[in-house]
Amino acid sequence: MKLFITGISTDVGKTIASSIIVESLQADYWKPIQAGDLDNSDSHKIKSYISNKKTFVHENSYKLNTPASPHYAAEVDGISIDLKKIKEPQTKNHLVIEGAGGLLVPLNDTDCVIDLIQADYKVIVVSRHYLGSINHTLLTIEALKNRKLNIAGIIFSGAENKGTESIILSKTGIQCVGRIDQEPYFDQNVIKEYADLFRENLMKLQ
Repeated sequence: MKLFITGISTDVGKTIASSIIVESLQADYWKPIQAGDLDNSDSHKIKSYISNKKTFVHENSYKLNTPASPHYAAEVDGISIDLKKIKEPQTKNHLVIEGAGGLLVPLNDTDCVIDLIQADYKVIVVSRHYLGSINHTLLTIEALKNRKLNIAGIIFSGAENKGTESIILSKTGIQCVGRIDQEPYFDQNVIKEYADLFRENLMKLQ
């Protein structure tokens, strides 16, 4: 199973959600494009959050120095992102793939993050409540449906808002894989607790 983790915006909890899913399935992890924070990248965070011994964290296809939209970060580095050079790692294990920002974040003059999603990927959307998040969540799901991509479910992240969550679920018909509360901190123990909670729903996605 290949799960692509996207968010409705940046900083909505994709990496925490990815950590939980990786730990729950003891899956491999791959972030094709990392922009900025190379000494404490999302791949580094995954390694620090998980405790199982099976997961392998694959190398980024592109490591960009500037914390910005990948198209601009690549331009600053004097390169251009080429989708043909983004090769999915080969593994017999489950694979969790984490996007960068939202679906329409540009990678170059023609491609966006959504263009990284292959036909055999199952997409999990991470949604976090803020003013405008319903619109952003519905637009994200609409974009995936327009491409006829496989939407496996939604993970809600942060402080619970039942009104927001219920309207999103009723309007989309997408199942909720789980919710991640506004925790004071995340470490291996907290991630493992969520991994245990999410496992049953994740296994149903196969």
